Amino acid sequence: MEVIRRLRADGVAAPIIVLSSRADEAGKVEALDLGADDYVTKPFGMDELLARIRAALRHRLQQQGERPLFRSGDLAVDLVRRIVTVRGAEVKLSPREYDLLRLLVAHAGKVLTHRFILKEVWGADTDVQYLRIYIRQLRQKIEAEPERPSHILTETGVGYRLRASD
Repeated sequence: MEVIRRLRADGVAAPIIVLSSRADEAGKVEALDLGADDYVTKPFGMDELLARIRAALRHRLQQQGERPLFRSGDLAVDLVRRIVTVRGAEVKLSPREYDLLRLLVAHAGKVLTHRFILKEVWGADTDVQYLRIYIRQLRQKIEAEPERPSHILTETGVGYRLRASD
């Protein structure tokens, strides 16, 4: 309960699913009132748990105004299942690359400054060179022609913009 309390007090919006052997109603009510999104008691099946995780992610995305599936041209990003496809083929991204793409998807069509992206993805105002390296790697994986990008556009001297969804 203390973990839930601290996470929510710190403004963490990530979905929280409590897995517990306690089946008492008071414990469930307390966890949910503190900010847990779901409460699952043992025994439970793995398929049920995965379905509850997907539901919690969908719910959180809807609360934050994000759509669970983003499409722009030949790029598709499933924010619930964390699957990125280009021209129908799945693309493997590192966790940092995915976080960067997810941020761009959340603000598709808008220019994001270097400083904003660094703060959101790295948690601090880090050297912009890190950002350039990751943008280059991401373009290599999702652009048909990385040297002439059509998805991740550079706004010279300002930042980057992801082409808006179709």
